[in-house]
Amino acid sequence: MAVFVLDKQKRPLMPCSEKRARLLRERGRAVVHKRYPFTIRLKDRVEGDTQPLRLGIDPGSKTTGLALVREDAEDRHVLCLFELVHRGFQIRKALEQRRAFRRRRRRQNLRYRAPRFNNRTRPKGWLAPSLRHRVDTITAWVNRLTRLAPVTAISQELVRFDTQKLDNPEISGVEYQQGSLLGYEVREYLLEKWGRECAYCGDTDTPLDVEHVVPRAHGGSHRVSNLTLACHACNQGKGNGTLDTFFTTDKGLKKRLKANNLSADARQERVQCELKRPLRDASAVNATRWVLFGALKATGLPVTAGSGGRTKYNRQRLGIPKTHALDAACVGPMDALHHWQVPTLTIKATGRGSYQRTRLTRHGFPRGYLMRQKQVHGFQTGDMVKAIVPTGKKAGIHTGRVAVRKTGRFNIQTEQGAVQGISHKHCLLIQRGDGYGYRLTSSIQPKGGAGQTVA
Repeated sequence: MAVFVLDKQKRPLMPCSEKRARLLRERGRAVVHKRYPFTIRLKDRVEGDTQPLRLGIDPGSKTTGLALVREDAEDRHVLCLFELVHRGFQIRKALEQRRAFRRRRRRQNLRYRAPRFNNRTRPKGWLAPSLRHRVDTITAWVNRLTRLAPVTAISQELVRFDTQKLDNPEISGVEYQQGSLLGYEVREYLLEKWGRECAYCGDTDTPLDVEHVVPRAHGGSHRVSNLTLACHACNQGKGNGTLDTFFTTDKGLKKRLKANNLSADARQERVQCELKRPLRDASAVNATRWVLFGALKATGLPVTAGSGGRTKYNRQRLGIPKTHALDAACVGPMDALHHWQVPTLTIKATGRGSYQRTRLTRHGFPRGYLMRQKQVHGFQTGDMVKAIVPTGKKAGIHTGRVAVRKTGRFNIQTEQGAVQGISHKHCLLIQRGDGYGYRLTSSIQPKGGAGQTVA
């Protein structure tokens, strides 16, 4: 992938190749400005000629693709590919845990906490923290890349998912106003849907409980498509387990199925056919697409929007494999895409740490305390380090994100896995932690071999 170049006054110039960057450093004309993404700064040059660069964005719920391309008429030349991994679901989980702790403190026999008035209002355009994180993270990286390269335009895939059509492809007209619970209560709807029998063992003349097929502990929702009816024995036997584990290991279920002359595989297949895929990811994209579009327009650069259908058409017409980063390079109208076989820099949002210095159990009681200072021997959790261990079981060179310990023996998260117990004496700082983890993945080779140009 291309190397970002800054002039003597830290203004962006045209990115160069890795070979040219290496020659500039060897001749003493450039120094390393930043490791991730790799950027050099020239020592003997101010300003320079630039070419039109476009930043393509393919927003996603969990991963967003970014592509920096050089435009030549209707052709595009890929310079850098990025995949930005969000942490919205981690934020959502942390907020739910904090809410559970707060509710327990207020409801149990603890110190008195007066309930707050329910008159708090939300400003116009408010987004949940997990959704706001996606918009802010993408905007932050757009601003960062515009400081490293002379970006002249932005392209965003402005996609909208029809969540009702995802559930029912045949829906049309007034059916959009008639939900699946039209004229039914939830229990009556489930009784009618599942034939008034246990969805797992097939028992009929027994009280039936409302059951979550995908448990809440595994990310299941309260949507009616995730609800079913189960007898008390199956409900207790399944518990918080998954569907596959329940049908393969539960002996009581096998006895009840044998008594009803039913096949376990057939019953499991029936339950899975009735399930519908969750729409959480589609809802997140729908809720943030216009907010992100407004944030990109606020940068002052011209922003164009492309549909998901146009992106897919470009990708299939040119024979390009589907990845988040390559989708970003295919956003909008174009004729050809060249040099797209470059490696992709995966950027994972990790956060800058936590103010919480106490670890809690699942009941909210303290189980451990973290050290008050965040730096140990000049290192902080999240820094990118390079450890050169000369001898011992962990001898070798380990590069990655560090997690500091008070003892001075750190853990390093490398591409091959975590390496524990590395002394701080062997660590060399590469880049200070900025709330992200970086990993460079190999390029995807085309069917015709390396160096092929797709047109």
